[in-house]
Amino acid sequence: MRGEGSASKKKVFEKITKELIELKNTSELMIDLAYSALLLNSVELAEEVEMLEEKMDSLHTDFELRILSSDFKPEEAKEFLGLIRIGSVTERIADAAEKISSLVLRGLKSHPVMNLVIEESEETVLRAEVSENSPLVGKTIKEARIDERTGMWILAIRRNNRWIRPKSTTKIEAGDVLIASGYAEGEEDFLHLVSGS
Repeated sequence: MRGEGSASKKKVFEKITKELIELKNTSELMIDLAYSALLLNSVELAEEVEMLEEKMDSLHTDFELRILSSDFKPEEAKEFLGLIRIGSVTERIADAAEKISSLVLRGLKSHPVMNLVIEESEETVLRAEVSENSPLVGKTIKEARIDERTGMWILAIRRNNRWIRPKSTTKIEAGDVLIASGYAEGEEDFLHLVSGS
């Protein structure tokens, strides 16, 4: 009986850990995308941040509910206060990212220095869906060599209602929305590669 209880607690710990990692990764991704949206004056990236904010609210609520509904002894429950606080911090980071990106969405005039940065920037940001015909399907980021072939690098992948910070081992699937940044001259090559045309 005791073994069943510890196995059950272990599963709860694993779920809490997984959810906290997702909160951390999502808030970090939001900050990356928000700053890129601001620096590149990209409405597309700002919209991604807005969508992520909605997801983040849901993730944070689920995380807190899991901790609060877990059947721990009072002395064990105290240890989870720190986790709840860390979850709250990730939510505040996400809120800050959303405020940064809202400057772009509201079309507010940026500081003259920011305007100069945007004008001087040779970078662009694209959002494109991977077609079934794309040679990228089934390849990892490393195998696809998108950066070498197009001069664009993948900032994030939106897969259904999930955002992924890609690693070299992340596989690309048909239907993935790739959010990429790079030099403007690579834009056409990137779109051809993603569409498979």
